[in-house]
Amino acid sequence: MELKNKTIIVTGGGNGLGRELVLNLLKRGNKVIAFDISDAALQETIKLAGDKKDSLATRIVDITSFEKLHEKVDEVIGIFGQVDGIINNAGIIQPFKKLNDLHYLEQKKVIDVNLGGTVVMIKAYLPHLLTRPEAHIVNISSMGGFLPVPGQSIYGAAKSAVKIISECLSSELLDTNVRVTVVSPGAIFTNIKTNSGLENESSGDASNYEVAPKGVLLPSSAAEIILNEVQKNKVRVFVGKDSKIMNFLYHINPGFASKLIYNKVKDRIG
Repeated sequence: MELKNKTIIVTGGGNGLGRELVLNLLKRGNKVIAFDISDAALQETIKLAGDKKDSLATRIVDITSFEKLHEKVDEVIGIFGQVDGIINNAGIIQPFKKLNDLHYLEQKKVIDVNLGGTVVMIKAYLPHLLTRPEAHIVNISSMGGFLPVPGQSIYGAAKSAVKIISECLSSELLDTNVRVTVVSPGAIFTNIKTNSGLENESSGDASNYEVAPKGVLLPSSAAEIILNEVQKNKVRVFVGKDSKIMNFLYHINPGFASKLIYNKVKDRIG
């Protein structure tokens, strides 16, 4: 889908990758509706939009509640008169714990946000998207959605489900005007720990830093890659060298790839 003169909803648009997707879409000449649970985060996104802010609308939305989200569908569509795409970016990770040590409520929250929120958004807006001349659904999965990351079993399971749902939906919609892209990012320099409620203090907004640690993508770079691939109607997009390499390794030697990941994260597992 050509990302120009379109109206796109971005969930988790208040920080990190979501914010950069919002700003990049605005730069390309689109209108954007940013959803987030944090008003303060959304206000910062508006500030960063600068002279593009008239093309940006924000809404405080809990994507895990179908009833509340569904009530807003007509109102949200009415903001700019149409919605041409949704980017299901909002997500949280779990505490780095083995499955046996993970509390049920921690497990439920991760599934509700990552998987439930994605499905709720699709179910709410797909009927309208089917009426548009062309439309697109982008679902953000994870590198942890195609290979095992110890200490992130439920997060990985939810993101794996997002991947399969996306690919199934892409097939179901082949005879329609709606395309689907599933994105599997590797390491991106964001505050996902803090935004997942896993840290009490943030050292600053990583998405505003100019330099990321070695091997980690800045959110702005990741957003550029994602949107360029969406314009090509790619079904699957791997973002970052780590994601591309591990996808290759896991396909040719899953045992080796699994041990490699285990050795990198074993000291972090609580």
